[in-house]
Amino acid sequence: MATNSANSDGLPEDPAELLPPTSVLSLDEYLDMQAAIGDRTRFTLLYRLVHVGDQSPKELEDALDLRANTLHYHLQKLVEVGLVEKRKQNRADERGLFSYYRATSLGTDILEHGVEELIRRERDYRDAYAT
Repeated sequence: MATNSANSDGLPEDPAELLPPTSVLSLDEYLDMQAAIGDRTRFTLLYRLVHVGDQSPKELEDALDLRANTLHYHLQKLVEVGLVEKRKQNRADERGLFSYYRATSLGTDILEHGVEELIRRERDYRDAYAT
């Protein structure tokens, strides 16, 4: 049961209380998303979908040099936690009809304001922790 008590920094003692009362996701769901992109292959997939754009499985296989079964395993993990969505093309083009993957807005935000932000701040952290 949440107590709504805060520590001396004004932060709640229970990290779940960081979420707004109207949050559509639980703390566990956010942590599952973070865990999913903690894997190098899944991070690379999400990074590519955010920065290159929508991709078919074949395009991702070729670009990342992954076997189809490995690719689909990692894409499914990203879909399960809501960072990526699988879409089907409604109209045929010169390549025919096919499925493709795209980053969700939450996937984009978690990548850009999570891991990428930490990477951008590396110089600051390196200087702060230099021995």
